[in-house]
Amino acid sequence: MLTKRIIACLDVRDGRVVKGVQFVDLVDAGDPAELAARHAAAGADEIVLLDITATHENRGTLLSTVQRAAQRLFVPFTVGGGIRTAEEAAAVFDAGADKVSINSAALARPDLIGEIGSKFGAQAVIVAIDARRVSGRPISEAEVFVAGGRKPTGRRAVEWAREAESRGAGEILLTSMDADGTRAGFDCELTAAVSAAVQIPVIASGGAGTAQHFAQVFREGRADAALAAGIFHFGVADVRTLKAELVHARIPVRYPC
Repeated sequence: MLTKRIIACLDVRDGRVVKGVQFVDLVDAGDPAELAARHAAAGADEIVLLDITATHENRGTLLSTVQRAAQRLFVPFTVGGGIRTAEEAAAVFDAGADKVSINSAALARPDLIGEIGSKFGAQAVIVAIDARRVSGRPISEAEVFVAGGRKPTGRRAVEWAREAESRGAGEILLTSMDADGTRAGFDCELTAAVSAAVQIPVIASGGAGTAQHFAQVFREGRADAALAAGIFHFGVADVRTLKAELVHARIPVRYPC
């Protein structure tokens, strides 16, 4: 049986890790390199670093921040934010990333997915989807937002995930904007809808608070991996303890040494 991955996420603004609720009210959480090393040492299977203001500020990823974090990591490292071309993706890989995450640029120009994948392999391309439910409408109509959750696109999350896969994405990073930062649990219904629509791995994001929430999104949401930020940064939980609880719940995970 394939193990489920636990991923620690670093949302970075101005070179510092920040965390908010539903993409607003951001507070400082620490230094990216220090937090990346700490979470990896605790047993995180992967680290994701997202430069959350790069697209909004119309600039590329802060490569110096990527380099500092990469130098201290021994687990797969994904970087996103401000990657608009295959050349910019190459610069991020050169800075130490193993995968790139693309969001706004992929929606603006879907061919970018295949362009990066053809050079670096589909396994290195993650398409990030920030989605919000539409009140009174079925989950299939959850809407995709871009620019750090600032702009609605009119696209449906399930539909876009299916297209991203067809264009060569290796994974989907699905964030529920409604659940983000609430610690009330992942949106299992949304995750399950996207998981059922694609054959590639789906990473659930938004709402992590307890080990039970992770178990639920793995079982009910059919997620291949689950990502958390605030609960790790602020000491609510650490990866080692979380994995021990998941083992007890019979969720297959790679237990840290």
